[in-house]
Amino acid sequence: MKTVKLFEKKTVLSYEVFPPKRTSPVNKIYETIDELKNLQPDFISVTYGAGGGENGSETFRIASAIKNSGIESVAHLTCIGSTREEILEKLTELKHAGVENILALRGDVPKDGCKQGDFDHASDLVSFIKSQGDFNIIAACYPEGHVEAKSKVNDIHYLKAKVDAGADQLITQLFFRNDDFYSFRERCQLAGINVPIQAGIMPVTNKKQIERMASLCGVVVPEKYAAMMEHYEANPVAMRDAGIAYAVNQIVDLIAHGVDGIHLYTMNNPYIARKIYESVHNLI
Repeated sequence: MKTVKLFEKKTVLSYEVFPPKRTSPVNKIYETIDELKNLQPDFISVTYGAGGGENGSETFRIASAIKNSGIESVAHLTCIGSTREEILEKLTELKHAGVENILALRGDVPKDGCKQGDFDHASDLVSFIKSQGDFNIIAACYPEGHVEAKSKVNDIHYLKAKVDAGADQLITQLFFRNDDFYSFRERCQLAGINVPIQAGIMPVTNKKQIERMASLCGVVVPEKYAAMMEHYEANPVAMRDAGIAYAVNQIVDLIAHGVDGIHLYTMNNPYIARKIYESVHNLI
């Protein structure tokens, strides 16, 4: 099933997982997925590369297993440094696995700055996927603007290119200030971007991890969020529970403001996902 169809009837709730590191037991991710299945996800997405190997094979296997378990799945796919032939091979693999939803991403530029390959931008990948089969294509978006964008207007220009190339729906990068999302949504409407937009929410579980991600992604950490992390840094359980409470407040407000969907970055932690689900599922 194409996940874009889910938005026709409801506020969509989905979860994101990542493949295990090479040193971790592979069965652990399937235990996590089994727990997430009990939280009524509309779909589960699986990140690409890093833990699962650069060629995405583990990502595709996990996405296929999710699909075969009766839950719709989304496979992430990056294009940086790839040739058309290599991407076509991956699309063929996904077709054979029965996975029809792809989150199309450029991927991180190598440290040496070299972008060898046939794809310079995510919009190039979106266009290529669109030409190769009947996939549902999801693209990433950035409420505070992509870290490489010259301005928020410039960022919307590139996002519009992805949608015009064939992206059917969007999922945002993490953000901590809902007003940033609402302003972004207005910019999308003004630009004629009319596809569903899911808000990506990441609960804080580790102060250093959130600070690193915020720095890499150009995301502003609000003063009250920073104070929360500072206060509970030495108490992991309290930090986890405070992060859950903050995420729940974000989600309640987003739903009240008519968000198309919530995409929860679970960090492979089903306990956090369950606590958030228990707090918000009656609102969806």
